Amino acid sequence: MISWIQRSFQHHFRVVFGVLLAVTIISFIFTIGAAPGIGRAGPKALRQQFFGHDLTRQGSSDQLFSDASISVQLSLGFGALSGIESADLQRYAYQRTAALALADQLKIPVPTKDDIVGHIKLLPAFAGPDGQFDAGRYATFRDNLKTNPRLSEGDISRVVSDDFRVGRVQQLLAGPGYVLPVEIKEQVVRMDSIWTLAIATADYAAFKPEIPVNEDALKRFFEDNAFRYDVPARVAVDYVEFRATDFMGAATVTDADVRTYYDENRVRFPVPQEKKAEGDKKPGQPNAAVPDNPDADFAVVRPTVEQALKAERAMRLAAKAAADLTVAIYEQRLKPGTPAFNDLLAKSKLTLKQAAPFHRENVPPELGWTPQIIDQALQLAADRPVSDALPSAAGSLVLFWRETLPTYRPELAQVRDRVVADYKENERRKHFVEIGRTLHSQLEARLKAGDPFEQAAAATALKLEVKTYPAFSSRQPPKDIEQFEFGAIGRLESGQLSDFLLTEDKGGFVYVKERKLPDLAENTLQYTTARAQLARMNAGLSQSLALSEIVVRELKKSAPDAASRSSDEPPGADRNR
Repeated sequence: MISWIQRSFQHHFRVVFGVLLAVTIISFIFTIGAAPGIGRAGPKALRQQFFGHDLTRQGSSDQLFSDASISVQLSLGFGALSGIESADLQRYAYQRTAALALADQLKIPVPTKDDIVGHIKLLPAFAGPDGQFDAGRYATFRDNLKTNPRLSEGDISRVVSDDFRVGRVQQLLAGPGYVLPVEIKEQVVRMDSIWTLAIATADYAAFKPEIPVNEDALKRFFEDNAFRYDVPARVAVDYVEFRATDFMGAATVTDADVRTYYDENRVRFPVPQEKKAEGDKKPGQPNAAVPDNPDADFAVVRPTVEQALKAERAMRLAAKAAADLTVAIYEQRLKPGTPAFNDLLAKSKLTLKQAAPFHRENVPPELGWTPQIIDQALQLAADRPVSDALPSAAGSLVLFWRETLPTYRPELAQVRDRVVADYKENERRKHFVEIGRTLHSQLEARLKAGDPFEQAAAATALKLEVKTYPAFSSRQPPKDIEQFEFGAIGRLESGQLSDFLLTEDKGGFVYVKERKLPDLAENTLQYTTARAQLARMNAGLSQSLALSEIVVRELKKSAPDAASRSSDEPPGADRNR
């Protein structure tokens, strides 16, 4: 797994370091709602001060996060916010604010006009398809600002200037990015070794040994795994259904209603092509379509339109009847199961139906209930026995709580079929692994005897499918090699065989036919590239950790214990100690 992560990370270094700011954006978790000190009871309102920003004041905190949002979009490209969690944005906002405070303390000057121009030309937000600065895109952005009521050129200028200073602080905190020679060599070996592999896999689905069921073993299996068969709490509900079909007679429509409905929903009522061609042809001419004629089209589909409109109105009537029932129950303070409740249903000629007890994973499919109905049913309890009026596929319904059955653990006899199936699958998996270990020994013996891997695999008792991969490096691995297969090679040398590798649907071996190590001289391109990449990564991590520590210390100053100090020592008094 580690090898795969490293491979993927290295493969995309160009992108990763192109968005290094994004790494620092999401390096420290802090949210306002979880911030210590906010909301603490007391006769005096507490303030959450953070480098001059009062986080308890809406305007102050809004400015902090608004600037961070603009910074993210400029640094990562417009639309980047849609892929960033709010917590990640908050982390970046705090680290960015801390970096600006540090810039003030270090007296880092504001950027010059040339600095700003150079910085803007490097922003991904204004890069063209070739990755270079696109003057046209930048000009369009400035034009759009003139009609944007929530964003001005002044906002952009402020954020760009601040980001430039933040970048200088990050450079100072990052340092040179120390990396040991042994780390560089490991990276070069990992990424630039040349592999020639043969992979043999067996399909688990085709492995179907005969597994007898021993009663004592089955009981032990059930005792060890009894928790897997616990039946969760179930709810039993009654319900009254209001079917739209019962309201079709009351759903009246006029000719004008039908025509208006058609005009508003023409796409839903296409005219069959054969009828349209027949109706549109002109006397003495072959069947040739003419421009659409709404009146003629409407005449063809009118019965369908009328039926759809009546069905829609019947659904509304059903929903209204369901809502009226819930209102009546509420106003009369009725409880399900009481005589008064039953009298109301009888007078309204409503039928109370029962649903068998269920939990989320075993809702009776014949009910046909939507997830919304199921959620409402599972929320019902003795203190909330009546649901809202809920839309269903057939109309509407109202649920009534009957009882909640607690979680219980069944006896073996009650779930025997499930236990037997799980026991057999467990034993099947064990046998598959045992055979894999046996095959490993057989394969190693044949390989030591000089047999080619393909020949050795063909001689095993388990059917193995062998696939050979020509020479490749981790930078450009074969597209069809799987992660678990690729991850196994990092520990292997030429002529070595991996252990039996197991996934959900297959098992197999990786055989290294040949592994060529790269040149580890310090003057090679691979070595210098790896050194630079690792240095940048370590430097980025260093500055991120440093800013995180600064944020933590600043937040502690307005934590509850700090806020409870005596009034003669104001919050933040030790800021410069």
